[in-house]
Amino acid sequence: MRRLPFITFEGSEGSGKSTQVQRLAARLERSGVPYLVTREPGGTPIGETIRELLQFASDNSGMTPETELLLFEASRSQLVREIIKPALEQAMCVIADRFFDSTTAYQGAARKLDRETVERLNVFAAGDCIPDVTFVLDIDATSAKSRMQEPRRQDRMEQEPDDFYERVREAYRELSAREPNRIVLINGARNADEIENEIWGMLCSRFPNFTRHH
Repeated sequence: MRRLPFITFEGSEGSGKSTQVQRLAARLERSGVPYLVTREPGGTPIGETIRELLQFASDNSGMTPETELLLFEASRSQLVREIIKPALEQAMCVIADRFFDSTTAYQGAARKLDRETVERLNVFAAGDCIPDVTFVLDIDATSAKSRMQEPRRQDRMEQEPDDFYERVREAYRELSAREPNRIVLINGARNADEIENEIWGMLCSRFPNFTRHH
């Protein structure tokens, strides 16, 4: 049986990607397509411990960009080998809330670490596990910020200044221009229903076996 696709969602904080991950999962559920949802950093017991360290640990304010990069890659390498690859091998569709493009955009572009080093580490952590399609929800920093105003625990990344997020956005746009066959740039400023329908339409045309499950 031909394996189902590995789909990743990308975008800055507040872009609405996690909402679309959940909506796609619900569509797959209704269509009878076997699927697994995962997130980065996290997705495994080891990864979730790393997530807490990266985002909320009380003593993480002095973390260097290099340490941050290596922690993200450590979480990813565990996730790929423990969860993603086995699920794909069992003919499940894997939906990931962030993958290596996040590291290229955040640690490479926004933190200004050496791009080649970041890309080499991405390859090392992910191995041959490359997304079949990546949806980037594109939204300007001001709109994204206003969506993040609801009261909840803000993580370390959400406290970065606007110019950090503009670099993240620019990096995602560059990536989509560089890899148009894999990366689909989606206007994230529209309402969630429109975005959901656009994503579903694209997936059904790219992967006909999606719609054949029910």
